[in-house]
Amino acid sequence: MSDGRDEQDGVGEPDAFERLWAPHRILYIKGEGKPSTSDAVDCPFCRIPSMDDAEGLIVHRGTYAYAVLNLYPYNAGHLLVCPYRHVADYTELDDDETVEVAAMTKTAMRVMRTVTSPHGFNLGMNQGGVAGAGIAAHLHQHVVPRWGGDANFLPVIGQTKTMPQLLGDTREMLAAAWPQD
Repeated sequence: MSDGRDEQDGVGEPDAFERLWAPHRILYIKGEGKPSTSDAVDCPFCRIPSMDDAEGLIVHRGTYAYAVLNLYPYNAGHLLVCPYRHVADYTELDDDETVEVAAMTKTAMRVMRTVTSPHGFNLGMNQGGVAGAGIAAHLHQHVVPRWGGDANFLPVIGQTKTMPQLLGDTREMLAAAWPQD
């Protein structure tokens, strides 16, 4: 692993920081795959349901919503519960959609507890870009499993997350454990 010092030759004095380079993250930072408009035509959460489950990383399909792994997870197993309908705000969900998003969130937590034994969860919806929504035009509920010590120096200092499992393997494991309706 290069510490970046040889790249600094002639540019100044190197600092004492070690660096873990994660150049693949630049695609996310630059917004690749994020819709350029609020139209459903340009929305990845509207496109994903037309894919097969493995390709789209879909863990479960319901009547009004689906559960999908986050392509840029905070932790292994980080999934999103998305309504099929293209709505931006929680208050725009109808009663059936609200019930299914809530029920699917509860089921996701139960499945993850069975399969990966997390110590806790972060649940949340970021409403609007200013609130942190990466794709603000299509509502999605985050379900993030957490383990003691998972916020070590790598993400806090190094801005790098170690993922112990491939997304496809995580999807297969959670989908197999998801109760059949």
